[in-house]
Amino acid sequence: MRLVAGLGARFAGLLFVFLGVTLAIYLLVFALPGDPIRALGGDRPLPANVVETLREKYNLNAPLWKQYMDYVLGLFRGDFGLDFRGRSVSDQMAARWPVTIALALTAWAIELVVGIFLGVLAALKAGTAIDKAVLWSTIIFGAVPVFVLAVTAQLVLGARLKLFPVAGIEAGWPMSYMLPALVLAVFGLAAISRLMRDSVIDNLRADYVRTARVKGLSRQRIVGVHVMRNSMVPAVTYLATDLGSLLGSTIVVEGVFNLPGVGSLLFDAIRAHEGTTIVGVSVALILIFLITSLVVDALHYLLDPRIR
Repeated sequence: MRLVAGLGARFAGLLFVFLGVTLAIYLLVFALPGDPIRALGGDRPLPANVVETLREKYNLNAPLWKQYMDYVLGLFRGDFGLDFRGRSVSDQMAARWPVTIALALTAWAIELVVGIFLGVLAALKAGTAIDKAVLWSTIIFGAVPVFVLAVTAQLVLGARLKLFPVAGIEAGWPMSYMLPALVLAVFGLAAISRLMRDSVIDNLRADYVRTARVKGLSRQRIVGVHVMRNSMVPAVTYLATDLGSLLGSTIVVEGVFNLPGVGSLLFDAIRAHEGTTIVGVSVALILIFLITSLVVDALHYLLDPRIR
């Protein structure tokens, strides 16, 4: 019951966050100077009657607050609206989500496995050359801008060494997704490995570890069962929230590797001044991030007895 009550309160708080953030995005996109309908004509202005018809169709003549309220009501029905060419934003996202989700989950899995392994290894070898190598390698790779790392990886591992496809998804999963996923995962690896290292070291010094040793438990059982479970809390927190961040971080990587995902859809919408598509993709990413935050709270309750 405490878990349900806590999650209910958390959900109510996230609802207010959702409304506030979506309002800010909507205002930033549609309250800016300029007429998106007139921009459709480019260098050849549209006739006045066509402009007025399109403005009426897309509810642009209504006050901005009413436009936002109508948009939010549509969201609760699962309707993300139409772009200025009459195409459903929901359908466009649905066609591209599989690519973005496959890319993000591949990167997330690399972060999970490699990051936790490096963190535990560095903790068990604290102060040695292995510990320092893990620390400095994660710092160096994490400091490189994502577009620099993406282009370098594409040139070296793709074009020259031919270990992975250079671009596109023709080779399917996992080959087409592995190289861009590695680029995305590098930044999360640095954080997860350091979180796990510090957490494991702290737990190895805890009283319950000394008690387990006195009782004669093996080192493998102490580390593999007791220490790992308590040390996973900060890593799980980061991994859960980072899944939403990975989905939003694919814009640059999808552009470099020519992947037809939601990130490239958002990039194309920004260039074409498609406000409804920009808001729709942003709102979808916000929803994913908020849902993962709610899942984090539940995982905290399940993993850490002290929270219960």
